[in-house]
This record gives sequence, C-alpha cells and structure tokens, in this order.
Amino acid sequence: MGNPADPGLAIIAAMFGKLGPVPASSRPDLLAWATYAAIGFVPQAMVFQIDPSHSDTETLCRVYDLPLEVMGNAVLVLGKREGQRRQACCMTLAHRRVDVNGLVKRKLDVRKASFAAMDHAVAVSGMEYGGITPVGLPADWPIWVDAAVADVDWLCIGSGIRKSKLLLPGASLLDLPGAERVADLAREKTETRPENPGIPRPT
Repeated sequence: MGNPADPGLAIIAAMFGKLGPVPASSRPDLLAWATYAAIGFVPQAMVFQIDPSHSDTETLCRVYDLPLEVMGNAVLVLGKREGQRRQACCMTLAHRRVDVNGLVKRKLDVRKASFAAMDHAVAVSGMEYGGITPVGLPADWPIWVDAAVADVDWLCIGSGIRKSKLLLPGASLLDLPGAERVADLAREKTETRPENPGIPRPT
C-alpha cells in the first residue's frame, strides 16, 4: 500500500486495511468504465472489493464495522426553469442530508428541486444504483462538494458498480471537472428546518 510512514495510508490501514484496498488504476475490473476513464483526475484513489449486497452505505458500515463519518454519498438532483432541465451531483457525508429544498433549489435557480429517480440516475450516469460516483459522471453534471466532504482526510465513495468502493482524499474531489466546494450544501440529519415547516424532508 505504499510508504507506511504516509499518515494518509495509516488512516486507510486502520479503517479499511482488512478490506485490502489497492490503487484504483490497477483494477479496472472493479470500476465502471466511465469511472476508470476518469480515474486520472484522482490519482490517489484506491479501491476495494465488497459483496454487492452490502453496497448500500448503512449496510456497508454495519457489516464491515466502518464509521459513517468517512462515507460519502453522491446525490443526483434535478430541477427545471422555463422548460430547461438543471441538474447537479451533490456530494454529502452519509450522516448528513443534502439541503435540496433550500440551498440546492436556490443554487439551481429553480422553483422545485428533487432527487433523480433510480431509473433516471442509472441511465444518465451509466453506473449501477448504489454505486453512483462523481468520478466519471458526464460533463453536463456539475459536481457540488459539501465543505464537510472536502475536509475529510480519506473518504469512501462509490466506484460506479456495486461490488467495490473507492477511497480517496475528500479534497481530491475538487480536482474533478466541473467540481466546486459548496458550504452548507448538506445539514446534519437531526437539524430542523423552521423556514419551511410544511415541506417534508427528503428520504
């Protein structure tokens, strides 16, 4: 896994060493084709194989005893204005919730924003549901990275397929085409939303 004195690798070894992560560029069989094509943007990325039935974040954490605080979720959101579709990939930590009815709606400049349906998310990303990742998304999908995600030393995210996960520095997501850091993109799941008490929280 490289130089054992590297503090980043020490973090990986402590949390994920039992899963045998290897450089992602060396295992194209563990990546969606689009993810493999874009892996050069995040050269530090590593990959490890999992049981596809454990791909969902909460299951992954429970089965492999991993902390939610280093798990990143890619949430595809959509909206329309004057008949034109607007969209973005929002990166959040697993214990936080994308502020789709607040900041996302304002940033897209639409009256209503919503999560992409599963079939649509799979079709536009070319990836498997439960494995969708910002690495390799089509160029017309801006990537908004919650500041809390960018501040994580090492982050676990999807690989484009359900049978593996990527590990990379949170800040490295900002090197992806179309990526930007967005403060307060997500909220703690326990936070209330007093400004819109009648709007249900997304699930």
